[in-house]
Amino acid sequence: MSSVDLERFHTLGAPALSPDGRTAVVATSRPRLDTDSYRSELWAVPTDGSAPERRLTRGGRDSAPAFSPDGRLIAFLRTADGGRPQLHLMPADGGEPWRLTDLPQGAGAPVWSPDSQRLAFISRVPDEGRYEGDPAKEAPRRITGFDYRFDGDGFIFDRPAHVFTVGAAEPGDDGSLPEAVQVTDGRFDHGGLDWSPRGDLLCFVAARHDDRDRVLAEDVWVCAPDGSGLRKLTRTSEGVRHARFSADGATVVYAGSDAGPDKRRCTTENTGVWAVPVDGWADPVRLTDVERFTMGRATEITAVEDGALFCSENRGAVDLLLVPYGGGEPRVLTDGPRQAGTAARAGGVTVVPVGDGASPGELVALDTEGERRLTSFATAREWIPMEEVDGTAPDGYPVHGWLLRPDGPGPHPVLLMIHGGPFSQYGWRVFDEAQVYAESGYAVVMGNPRGSSGYGEAHGRAVRGDVGRVSAADLLALLDEALKRDGLDPERVGVLGGSHGGYMATWLAAEHGDRFRAAISERAVNAIDSHYGSSDIGWEFAEQLYGDPSTWADQSPLERAHKIGIPMLIIHSEEDWRCPVEQAQRLFVALRSRRAEVEMLLFPGEGHEMSRSGLPSHRVARFEAILDWWKRHL
Repeated sequence: MSSVDLERFHTLGAPALSPDGRTAVVATSRPRLDTDSYRSELWAVPTDGSAPERRLTRGGRDSAPAFSPDGRLIAFLRTADGGRPQLHLMPADGGEPWRLTDLPQGAGAPVWSPDSQRLAFISRVPDEGRYEGDPAKEAPRRITGFDYRFDGDGFIFDRPAHVFTVGAAEPGDDGSLPEAVQVTDGRFDHGGLDWSPRGDLLCFVAARHDDRDRVLAEDVWVCAPDGSGLRKLTRTSEGVRHARFSADGATVVYAGSDAGPDKRRCTTENTGVWAVPVDGWADPVRLTDVERFTMGRATEITAVEDGALFCSENRGAVDLLLVPYGGGEPRVLTDGPRQAGTAARAGGVTVVPVGDGASPGELVALDTEGERRLTSFATAREWIPMEEVDGTAPDGYPVHGWLLRPDGPGPHPVLLMIHGGPFSQYGWRVFDEAQVYAESGYAVVMGNPRGSSGYGEAHGRAVRGDVGRVSAADLLALLDEALKRDGLDPERVGVLGGSHGGYMATWLAAEHGDRFRAAISERAVNAIDSHYGSSDIGWEFAEQLYGDPSTWADQSPLERAHKIGIPMLIIHSEEDWRCPVEQAQRLFVALRSRRAEVEMLLFPGEGHEMSRSGLPSHRVARFEAILDWWKRHL
């Protein structure tokens, strides 16, 4: 496979189920090189496996399907070229969709009322005079708080996210759309929305407290669909992602992490499932063990009759589990070397997207008859297999990861690839970067050193205050173990990574440059002091991960740039607000001023997520530059 085969890497969204559980609908997204865009379509498939998937829509950018409770309609988001996503409806048995909203800032994923008459959603509401014309001609922004912009979204403080409702009606004879009614108010962001089974309440997540600029915690709130009776259910003590009503409406379950005694923890904490009674008679309770379980990134809780379905990271896998509303040991629904996504359940059937070594993602059904795969979205017949590697750090700590070996006897040049976060995980599924490099002839070593998620909260917290040294010990131990395998050339090794992985690539190039021929540092944190002030999250992230500011210079790879003696390629995006471009520029200048061998590749119009969701042409150009760099130096 060449670097331009991006169209083989599809992704699945969260599925929707018809009320009788017989039909599942899911959105698939693929990069399209001919149009330099992404195509996302809705597909339907019978859950009994009696027929293959069939395409429902051809809108180009369709996502977030949701069946109405009466089963007649499917709500979804459609994004027109150059526009923002808007709510649409279509008959569940097929037919032409119609638009339901036309909001300047677009609409978020739809949530049905139980009577199928209305939908709730989130939309941003801009200040008067903002986001209407040429951005360069707008008035200056007066900023008074830390949380004023976000990578990939831009400025957010002057367009707070609010809850809306809209009737599920067809356009009028004159083409007019039903009125979208704003439910919440204030200069607060709201999200994680759900509608109660009786239809009398909405629940959502928001940081509406006065100290939200300092306290890194959100609350779960409930109110009537007209906004009246607003009540807080939680104690402003957790970082909360989203909330869901239990099947009987008596409880709200939510995804959250403990913000700690100072309410500032935000970097290496496990996200668990919590429950709080809707009537407020008791405090919230964490249903899942704080050390063992952490919810998978970008996954959400699904509330069902007997508990909460959730996805939990587990040594590179993501298991689908069910925890009872009263707590206790979660029941395993799917496990093994694969990664589950957000599930749906109706009519006694559970459907869940699952990625593994054979496909980036397929829809799987679970019921009393067992498990069956429903779809065949993967277009590639074979992928380079992942081999587990278990090493031991010098202090005896176990290190877990994988090796992907190219075809042929070798000896193959080797790439040590490091993930970002650091509180995230590599794992058991087709990963575009590992596949592209391995297919191009490079053995890829990738793993989850201390600081990663999925191995217990203590594993994640182990790097705090000494990130570079602790991570380096684990990464080099994993590399040494992998190099014992046949067909690898220990004399031709390169190191690369993005975000925190870029931080570690720069660190290893400086402190352990004798182990590598060349390095690639991408969208990295290189200087903690300036990242603290320039990053969208630096003001909350730096102290929590790196500790006392007096240690930041010692922990910054930039302070070690004078030790880098191997060729370095720096990759960055011009509109990266997570790790702003000055992080790349400072490293480039430090190396270039010493006449070191260094190049910098800058991508216009892209943010921190360019390698995952940037323009397909930019993603291809990035792969080509990386492969060219390794060809020149390995």
